Amino acid sequence: MKKLLMLQQEFIALVLKYTPDKELANNLWQEIESAYSQKERHFHNLSHIEQVVTALQPLHHLIDDVDTLLFAAYYHDVVYDVVQYVTDNNNEDKSADFVGERLQRIHYPAERIERCRRHILATKKHHLSSDGDTNFLTDADLSILGQQWEVYDEYRKNIRKEYDIYPDPIYHAGRMKVLSNFLQTEPLYKTEPFQQKFETAAAGNISRELELLSLL
Repeated sequence: MKKLLMLQQEFIALVLKYTPDKELANNLWQEIESAYSQKERHFHNLSHIEQVVTALQPLHHLIDDVDTLLFAAYYHDVVYDVVQYVTDNNNEDKSADFVGERLQRIHYPAERIERCRRHILATKKHHLSSDGDTNFLTDADLSILGQQWEVYDEYRKNIRKEYDIYPDPIYHAGRMKVLSNFLQTEPLYKTEPFQQKFETAAAGNISRELELLSLL
């Protein structure tokens, strides 16, 4: 609860750098909180956003535009529908549109809004970007993969809960495809700080989950 309160306070402070409207800042946070607190969100929730923001904190001195990257971190999964993910794969597109409209309300500069949108769209495939800030966001988004096994194990179980509308054979096939793509991406992390901290552990965790799935 303390971490989430801090997340709220930091978001509102970020918004208030660009608008004096405290009511608007609070409303924007309530909107985020409501979206990420939907009952079907077992992983893509406020705890995930807190983890992404926290992973970026020690790297602010390496980031070109911290505020734009933080807005992308807060909004990158604001729209998350598992059916849309499987069928149209457009959650990131909708989240990018969402943040664009909200940042216009606080009169955020147009070129920075567009950069924020690009950051979010990059979380769809996590490919290497020519924008270093984008790479920091996609790496932070995947930082869960390089945690200790106990944390990763909880993550994989929560992902399964999010996709519980799909029977095991369909879910397992899709999950194995995603994990195999991660494992074949070398390096998985695009920035040196994340590579050094998470690359080895992530490869081990992913391999372990793939082994578990192969036994089912």
